[in-house]
Amino acid sequence: MTAWIVEQHDRLLSLMAIAAIGTGAALHALGAEPAGDTVLAVSVAVLLVSLLVHVGRALVVEHRVGVDVIALVAMAGALALGEYLAGAVIALMFSGGQALEAAASRRARRELSALAQRAPTVAHRRRGDAIEEVPVGDVAVGDVVVVRTGDVVPVDGVVVTGEAVIDESALTGESLPATRGPGGPALSGTANAGAPFELRATRLAAESAYAALVRLVESAERSRAPFVRLADRYAALFLPLTLLAAGAAWLASGDPVRALAVVVVATPCPLILAAPIALVSGVSRAARRGVIVKGGAAIEALGRARTVLFDKTGTLTIGTPAVREIAVSDGVAQIELLRLAASLDQLSAHVVAEALVAEAHERRLELANPADVREDPGRGIVGLIEGRRVAVGSRGWMESLGYPADEVASVMVGTDVEAGLARVHVGADGSMLGTIVMADELRPDAVELVGALRACGIRHIAMVSGDRRSIAERIGARIGVDRVYADQSPEEKLQVVHAIHDDPDLQPVVMVGDGVNDAPALALADVGIAMGVLGATVSAETADAVITVDRIGRVADAVAIGQRSLRIATQSVAAGMALSVIAMGFAAAGALAPVAGALLQEAIDLAVVLNALRALRG
Repeated sequence: MTAWIVEQHDRLLSLMAIAAIGTGAALHALGAEPAGDTVLAVSVAVLLVSLLVHVGRALVVEHRVGVDVIALVAMAGALALGEYLAGAVIALMFSGGQALEAAASRRARRELSALAQRAPTVAHRRRGDAIEEVPVGDVAVGDVVVVRTGDVVPVDGVVVTGEAVIDESALTGESLPATRGPGGPALSGTANAGAPFELRATRLAAESAYAALVRLVESAERSRAPFVRLADRYAALFLPLTLLAAGAAWLASGDPVRALAVVVVATPCPLILAAPIALVSGVSRAARRGVIVKGGAAIEALGRARTVLFDKTGTLTIGTPAVREIAVSDGVAQIELLRLAASLDQLSAHVVAEALVAEAHERRLELANPADVREDPGRGIVGLIEGRRVAVGSRGWMESLGYPADEVASVMVGTDVEAGLARVHVGADGSMLGTIVMADELRPDAVELVGALRACGIRHIAMVSGDRRSIAERIGARIGVDRVYADQSPEEKLQVVHAIHDDPDLQPVVMVGDGVNDAPALALADVGIAMGVLGATVSAETADAVITVDRIGRVADAVAIGQRSLRIATQSVAAGMALSVIAMGFAAAGALAPVAGALLQEAIDLAVVLNALRALRG
């Protein structure tokens, strides 16, 4: 609301300046020059008082000296020298520039604003046969809500009935809808693009994926980039230089109007406007690609990055085991082996068991209800499936149940010796049926990631993993990183970031991770990027950016967007300031009158703002 009030205030001042200029010009045309000058003088005085309050608040509250002071000096000089039209044009230039900045910034933040405005507020909760509309905050874990066609999913949950067709573009940037069957996840903030379905809430609204995303957006919108703060300091240094140049022009010519013209064209609006707009445009552009960046500071650091460090599990790899291969004994079908194992594993909370059940659901297998189940956590599980005593587990578990060791070994797959693979053995009624090989697979886009980062100019790419060296080096070799740090505890990951950060040729450092154990390294790095916001984990809270789509390749996208945004900001500032300095030279030589200088400066401002907005495009 405050930003809206400020924007409306700047618009009102602009309209006042336009009205004064129009009225003054009309009175001059009618031969009433004194009356026209009076109208212009009064308008300049009113606008000068408003600007004085603005500058005073910036000095006292924000301890900041910026472009406003030069505009204040220019307007006061115009009023003192009787250059009322020039003063009115300067006032229009300043207030119009402020309004232009607000409008451009609003456009640059549109992706972030759209995310925040999409936050669901109501839910349709089922109570028996009745459906009631309630505030989304009233939905408890376990409640069933009905998501109608076109509705925004109010809370995180799992599909209970029917097949859900969900538009996840607001969260992930993916344009194609996803299909979720019973038990499949649905996240708040996504939209129902198909028939109505029922959802069982698994998180409170305040703890949902979308609530975490909105918090990230709010953090991004509060941030000011170091580049912008540096621009403020440059503006403060520019003020005495401008006054010296204006004084020199006055002394050389004896004409105070020349000094006024120098001050008018010296207003460094390009420095103040271009940097924040270009960097915020980069933030918005990244959001469109499924990367929420917490403000211009992180975008700038991404643009300067020279090192990228990756965690392995859940970052370069999917993070959950998946079925790689199924080896079966003679006469056993692979699908039947998977169905029996998954049916029994429905009652296990082990991560491998959950992966087997998920694989069976994906293949649309009809699972049986297990009975008389006994589990030895971490080793295996045994129970009755359709009258058969089925056992699922490790080699040692199977042998402890009486399965012959030679039978267990006979169905071991050729990849048995490969590091990083889990083998799940399945037997029934004392006979081995087969073995399921599980592996944490690389993300599909991980192999191309290193090449994309090298194309962006990244000098050092490394993997920092807590996994065994054999596993970590196998993954590192496949994607082509420069170095692998294996067997790393959270404290040792911090030491790696520290050591690399001490090398000036490898700064800034980007760290990418997904788990709680990555949070310290994410916080220490110049830019911490967390994979996924689904759990609102510590890593997402401490990171500077969060990738909401399940694609590691977005890291390269974020770096490229940061580089382009920083390049456009620098180009805009350099070109705008160069044009201002050239204009100062013409003004000092008497070739630019104050009014013409004010109009020229406004044109420069418009040009650099439009150039800065190029960062919104790819």
